Amino acid sequence: MKHRIVVLGAGYAGAFAAGNLARRLSPADIEITVVNAVPDFVERMRLHQLASGQDLAFRKLADVFAGTGVRLRLARVTGVDPERRTVAVTGEDGDGELAYDTLLYALGSSVAHHGVPGVAEYAFDVTGRSSALRLRERLAGLGEGGTVLVVGEGLTGIETATEVAESRPDLSVALAARGELGAWLSPKARRHLRQAFDRLGVTVHEYTGIEAVEPTRAIAADGTSVPADVTVWSAGFAVHPIAAAGGLEVAETGQIVVDRTMRSVSHPDVYAAGDCAYAIGENGRPLPMSCASAGFTNMQATAAIIARLTGGEVPTTGLKYYGNHISLGRRDAIFQMVDGDVRSKPWYLGGRTAARLKASVLKGAEWGIAHPTFGMPKRRHRLATAPDRAGARAAA
Repeated sequence: MKHRIVVLGAGYAGAFAAGNLARRLSPADIEITVVNAVPDFVERMRLHQLASGQDLAFRKLADVFAGTGVRLRLARVTGVDPERRTVAVTGEDGDGELAYDTLLYALGSSVAHHGVPGVAEYAFDVTGRSSALRLRERLAGLGEGGTVLVVGEGLTGIETATEVAESRPDLSVALAARGELGAWLSPKARRHLRQAFDRLGVTVHEYTGIEAVEPTRAIAADGTSVPADVTVWSAGFAVHPIAAAGGLEVAETGQIVVDRTMRSVSHPDVYAAGDCAYAIGENGRPLPMSCASAGFTNMQATAAIIARLTGGEVPTTGLKYYGNHISLGRRDAIFQMVDGDVRSKPWYLGGRTAARLKASVLKGAEWGIAHPTFGMPKRRHRLATAPDRAGARAAA
């Protein structure tokens, strides 16, 4: 029987990984199934654009994987049983179960509420297409002078605030930051960021932690009321508790604890990539939840899976974070390089050149998803031994 590889999630990490595996492993020995809740590939890095009213085209995953040999199962993952090596799913065809020999867990992340009252009931976010469309509809219903408060000074918060402000100059846009805006940037990049906020008319509330969200305002830790017809919550990401509930070893964040090859430290048949992997980078720190980390971890996971199945030596890919690329609307951006300790270097790139660079990165990522097996070695490797589920489990 063929060795069954199941990939959970078809985001940046999962889609790339599935294509890589399909190109490198012989279909005579393996079958690859990708499980995803929606039929389209969602460019998460552009959801703030979708929310602000811009129209984006979404590629059908069926078209993405056509001709690759990858099977697509449209369903939502409801549970993982690593002892039985099964995945529980539910979809249009009802509830079901998939068995696997190797599992690549790449379900990504969603918005982190941090237990703040009112966030779940009243706040919006841009961590998924459905939530971005919900925000888009709400913004479209705001008249001139409507107030929008973005909570969170990270990359998502900055990009969302500037995108909305540029797309809807008739609205009053503000951002609430727990600390100093752009504190992690180099001094010159920080000045560029503030100039962009001033140019777009975005008000900044620094050192303002939001402790509650209400229908028309947010309440700061000091009791100050910040007007907000719409509150956009971008104060961090969280992973789904499915991995922890299934008995996989997870960190305090709920991410799957993996070794250097992205293999679960508790269950060797399971690998993790993207936001749901608790991976330690070359600087000894956990990789941040980001598209860049999705790239690093999916390349390492697929390389390890291929090597172990074909009897080769497991290679190590780089796990080094190089910098932050922040869009400031469609015509401005900041590209900030960082050192090995993730401290900003003095040099940065800003303005239209940085915006064009960011656009090319997004376009390249989207093209890569649309051609998941392009540019990879054409040789299909056979498995080192005939697939044997029971024997493989015992050997691990």
